Amino acid sequence: MAGMIKRRKRLTSFQIILLGFVGVIILGALILMLPVSAKNGSFTPFNQTLFTATSAVCVTGLIVQDTATYWSEFGQVVILLLIQIGGLGVITMAALFALLSGKKITFGQRSTIQNAISAPNVGGIVKMVSFVVKGTAIIELLGAVAMMPMFIHDYGLRGIWMAFFHSISAFCNAGFDLMGKPDDKFASLTSYSANPLINVVIMVLIIVGGIGFLVWKDVIEHKFRFKLYRLQNKVVIITSAILIIAPAVLFFLRDFAGLPLGERIFGSLFQSVTTRTAGFNTLDLNSMTRIGKAVFIALMLIGGSPGSTAGGMKTTTIAVLFINAVACFKRKEDAECFGRRIESGVIKTASTVFIMYITLCFVGAAVISAVENISFGMCLFETASAVGTVGLTLGITPKLGMLSQMILIVLMFLGRVGGLTVIYAAISKASKKISKLPQEKITVG
Repeated sequence: MAGMIKRRKRLTSFQIILLGFVGVIILGALILMLPVSAKNGSFTPFNQTLFTATSAVCVTGLIVQDTATYWSEFGQVVILLLIQIGGLGVITMAALFALLSGKKITFGQRSTIQNAISAPNVGGIVKMVSFVVKGTAIIELLGAVAMMPMFIHDYGLRGIWMAFFHSISAFCNAGFDLMGKPDDKFASLTSYSANPLINVVIMVLIIVGGIGFLVWKDVIEHKFRFKLYRLQNKVVIITSAILIIAPAVLFFLRDFAGLPLGERIFGSLFQSVTTRTAGFNTLDLNSMTRIGKAVFIALMLIGGSPGSTAGGMKTTTIAVLFINAVACFKRKEDAECFGRRIESGVIKTASTVFIMYITLCFVGAAVISAVENISFGMCLFETASAVGTVGLTLGITPKLGMLSQMILIVLMFLGRVGGLTVIYAAISKASKKISKLPQEKITVG
């Protein structure tokens, strides 16, 4: 027993985060295998439940079985719990249960929570967890109440469950839906493409969930005094606004010109918002132009913001790389933004994350394309959706073989926990050298 405790103490915060996600995914997959989880009352193969559980915990939304028509009410509840745990983070949920039980949070546990929610420091981390959980509950409740009248009108009393399911799924940027019918599976929100209420509420939930908990705190504390916000939050807000507005204009002009004006506006905005990790869609993605699909792939890889319910390489990663490029063009020694200098270590990390996501996406697409004999472009869309934890699909995921689905499972997992988290978990201690090797220049560009 003492040996087990010692081994447990040696685990780094990154290893704990990793094991936490793995544990919840496997437990969820085993529960979904049970006959009670499926509508037809039969056992579901482990590879299918593993895919579903991974997609739910990693708040992705890619599915191999239609959520509404295949899974029973019990199965849907299990999936929603996995989404909620994955959205808030396994460690955050564990901290919540510890607080509710009256247990004291140790310094080591606070450090793990800090890494899990991307908090700037350990101080006040318990209050931050309480703030995140309370804020999440209030926002999800408000979202459900707002959509309830429409869903009750369309589905009767089942509309109450529909409202809560879609509110939590949207806030957690998961993209799971209950709109499928036996003759129209994997429908997502296409039946509500012209509905202002559902469009607006879902978009607001996606944005609030994907913008990050630290941004909430700044907005609540400083209201609209933007100058008082932390540098990271300023970058997140500006970058998010650009990544919503610019693609929406492009989609409006290029992809949805044949739709009525109202549906065209909502369709363009909704697709722009949902593409960065939410995974819902209100329009047929296969009908989009090649340029539109290429923009989708780029947005899916970028994802949401640090410390949010969203995955992907993060808005701050792209912003830092862009800021550094501008500094390079201006021949400045340091990358600067809002009167502050960005440290070189952050730029190095951003470059690593960018290369990692691009590599995972392209290698995964190449392997799936070769194995399944499907065009590389379609496979690239699916792998970008997986590693960006988005869940949008061109319809090929349910048709893929086991090897290709396992590749998507790995991509979803890495996209949610972060590639660097996996590397830091594998390499528990950073190697420090007192001496440095001789420096020599390499010409680039």
